[in-house]
Order: sequence, then structure tokens, then C-alpha cells
Amino acid sequence: MKVVIQRVSWASVTIAGQKVAAINNGLLILLGIVNEDSQDDINWLSKKVSNLRIFGDDEGVMNKSLLDVEGDIIVVSQFTLHANTKKGNRPSYIKAAKPDLAIPLYEAFVAQLEQEIGKQVQTGEFGADMKVELLNDGPVTIIIDSKQKV
Repeated sequence: MKVVIQRVSWASVTIAGQKVAAINNGLLILLGIVNEDSQDDINWLSKKVSNLRIFGDDEGVMNKSLLDVEGDIIVVSQFTLHANTKKGNRPSYIKAAKPDLAIPLYEAFVAQLEQEIGKQVQTGEFGADMKVELLNDGPVTIIIDSKQKV
């Protein structure tokens, strides 16, 4: 699993003109899933995300986690995170998991995050054409790949 985490002042997801998710202070997470991903990846990554100290303390030092600031989360599926661009100019998405595997893992990741932070996690819609808006706070953008945890 690969995530792009963006610390946001606000973020929203709109599908077909309807706003389906909106948060203020928190994280917008783009999630990419590959065939080799499992519950172990979900457990490790959800714990890492919820405890990542990327929010400012009283001195402005990134020393607080999402849990500390009681922030919110939007998770958006993003198969393009696993694009292979080595050959030519058209990316290959062969490494990205197909929906029959990716959807249950995506839903399990969201559920595990909800357990970690003790509140509902908002989402986009898997496979939908989404319009994602955000105000990146910092900017702070971090990429984490569960396959590179050691």
C-alpha cells in the first residue's frame, strides 16, 4: 500500500456535482493498493498515519499527531500512485490491484483508520471520477509505502 498524506486546513471530494466528503483541519490521504497488499499492510499503515507527528505544537514544531489535534481524515482511492513510467510516455498501471481485490482492502483500511482515531473517516467513491479540492497546510505532503517499512 502506498499513501500520499497531505496535511490540510480543509479538503473536499465532489462526485457528479455532489459534495460527498468535507473536512477542516486534518489529513487528505490518497491510497494506492497493489495485489501483494494484505491486512498486515493495513494495520501498519493505519497506525503510522494516525500517529505521524506532522501537526504543529505551541512552538510551531511538527510534534503532534492527528490524534493529538483531533483532526479528521478523507481517504481517496488512487490507483495511479502505482504508475510505472519507465518506458515511453504512457504510464502503465499493471501493478495496481483490480477492484475485486482493491475495494475490500480500501474498505478495510478505512475501517482500521476509524478504529485508530475513534471517529468516522470520510471517503470518496472507489472508481468514481472525483474532484478533490484542498488547502495544503504547510505545505506538508508525505509519501509512505508499506513495502518499504524496514
